[in-house]
Amino acid sequence: MEPAALSDNHLMLQVKEGKTACLGLLFERHHKPLYAFFYRLTRDAELSEDLTQTVFYRMLRYRHTFLGKGAFTAWMFHMARNILADHWRKNKREGQRDGLAEVENSLQNSYTPATDREEEVGLLQKALERMSAEKRELLELSKFQGLKYKDIADMLNSTENTIRVKVFRAIQELKSLYAQLDEEVQHD
Repeated sequence: MEPAALSDNHLMLQVKEGKTACLGLLFERHHKPLYAFFYRLTRDAELSEDLTQTVFYRMLRYRHTFLGKGAFTAWMFHMARNILADHWRKNKREGQRDGLAEVENSLQNSYTPATDREEEVGLLQKALERMSAEKRELLELSKFQGLKYKDIADMLNSTENTIRVKVFRAIQELKSLYAQLDEEVQHD
């Protein structure tokens, strides 16, 4: 069977058995979504690259923990989430993130997007920044990364229904924040 046709689970099981070259295919398939996950949550390109590399390093180091029963992407994003949490804990990143968001907000407020689409994206990013890290993460995993509610529930040690409700509420909050920001822009 052609390596490109193999499932992610099969490739990771091959890595687990010592065929570490298969990790290269997994990297090709998943480094961009992982980078996007980290970048949306940190807004730091260099840090996002470092964290993405750390995920693949840990996949190799902890390949024995992959059982192949659930979705590979759920296992991968669970690892990514833990790596990000470790980073924030080690660097007391939470406080730094709030300050960074304020700087970005002031920069974005001084910039007038050239098109309505750019303005909408800017408003959406601002709305996301105003949400809690937990809600942003749920939206990132479910909407941007396309993980199934069941996989997210397994990853977060929760139930599928709880995740479904939390994602619904996060979307409602995002819509509300977006509408508020849009109204503020209309009045300026």
